[in-house]
Amino acid sequence: MRYMILIYNDPTVFMSMSQEQQGAEFAAYMAWNQEAAQRGVLRDGIQLQPANLATTVRVRDGKTMLTDGPFAETKEVLGGIYVIDCADLNEALDLAAKIPSARHSSVEVRPIMELPA
Repeated sequence: MRYMILIYNDPTVFMSMSQEQQGAEFAAYMAWNQEAAQRGVLRDGIQLQPANLATTVRVRDGKTMLTDGPFAETKEVLGGIYVIDCADLNEALDLAAKIPSARHSSVEVRPIMELPA
């Protein structure tokens, strides 16, 4: 079954890390990528640009409204996603717990709705 892992980070956490800590975080992500690929479950991974570069689009009464930044004012913002294809939810949760950001931010695991072809 396919799952999407959504990684929500507080950008100030990464910015407060030393260069050595940032390097270790990056290396931990590369190790996670390698483990997921070796298990044969990694389908995609996408790191997003900072949330201040986002534009939120809303259409109300036929009028398009654009707002700079993310949809909601929150401390944590969506930083990236993975798509994995695991045997079951337990395997997906096991992998999600190994994502480096899970130690200081939050990681959401959500089943992907499979649509008929």
